[in-house]
Amino acid sequence: MAGRLLDKAVLKTLVPPQSLNHDNFQELAQKAVIEDVPAGRDVFKKGDMDRKTVYLLEGELELRNDTGIAGVLRGGSKESKHPIANQQPRQVTAKAKSKCTVVRFDTDLLDILLTWDQLSGIEVSDISMDDGPSGANNAEGGSSGDWMTRILQSKAFLRIPPANIQHMFMRLHEMPVKANQVIVKQGDDGDYYYIISHGKCKVTRASSSGSRVTLAELGDGDAFGEEALLSDGKRNATVVMQTDGLLMRLSKDDFNQLLKAPMLKEVDLEQAKAMVKQGAVLIDVRMESEHKAGSIKGSINVPLFMLRLKSEGFDPSKKYICYCETGRRSQAAAYIMSEAGFDSHVLKGGLQSIAQSQGG
Repeated sequence: MAGRLLDKAVLKTLVPPQSLNHDNFQELAQKAVIEDVPAGRDVFKKGDMDRKTVYLLEGELELRNDTGIAGVLRGGSKESKHPIANQQPRQVTAKAKSKCTVVRFDTDLLDILLTWDQLSGIEVSDISMDDGPSGANNAEGGSSGDWMTRILQSKAFLRIPPANIQHMFMRLHEMPVKANQVIVKQGDDGDYYYIISHGKCKVTRASSSGSRVTLAELGDGDAFGEEALLSDGKRNATVVMQTDGLLMRLSKDDFNQLLKAPMLKEVDLEQAKAMVKQGAVLIDVRMESEHKAGSIKGSINVPLFMLRLKSEGFDPSKKYICYCETGRRSQAAAYIMSEAGFDSHVLKGGLQSIAQSQGG
């Protein structure tokens, strides 16, 4: 199959790539390649685990299952703006009925960009782990008990096993800092999770015009840096110290093992169905356009970037099951909901893990 670069105008018509911001859109476009598929050739086969998201741009495709032709997809149609039979492993074989043009994206790259893109809209509420009053802000030193007490009383840490919290405190490393020191730089890879022992810092983000917007000012006991670790993406904001102080930092591996994993409770489809019968709520955290193209019956659509705002109307007595295409965005959503005190779960593997007949 011959490959050529993708016309970005074409990419702008596809769901969900069209929702990406400029920088993430450009990164995805650089990694996308168009392929011409001769008539009679398979685009993918039933049972494949290719980890690719594929779209039909031109021509006609037959979707075949064990009983014959399950459907025909035509380039330029409304349906072709969405991925072709996107479950993994593949539930059907896609065969070119005529000469076809398709575009393939790496599913993990697309999902990481979507997650990072949507998390970037909620830095303020996501960075600060506690909405209560800040403890004693003593840039001269303060008591180590101040920030520890505040962290332990936050909603997020109520869900962490005591043994994990003990290990976290043992694995935290002190990091003395000076005023004006850059701790986290927008665009860098995520490597550490930070807790402020004492001192103050400012969180800013570069806008599309190049100016810097202040998102938050953080003090003793506040934490930051988890958003890039949750999404396996890059830092979506810059954090600079306003005073001298002391930070405690936890490595990405320790964060995933001790904090992220315990906060994320995965359930499979059968468990999710049983929970829904008992009153649990299914939340589709994908974009509205993705939800409209196919979703789990009875689910409500709350895109990840809207979750913090919309969750204010949720019932804290209910259980919530978050899902997306692969599980990555829903993991970030469930973590954020757990921080807010909700009993949240993740549909393991997302929609791609569900057989086509069980999906929308």
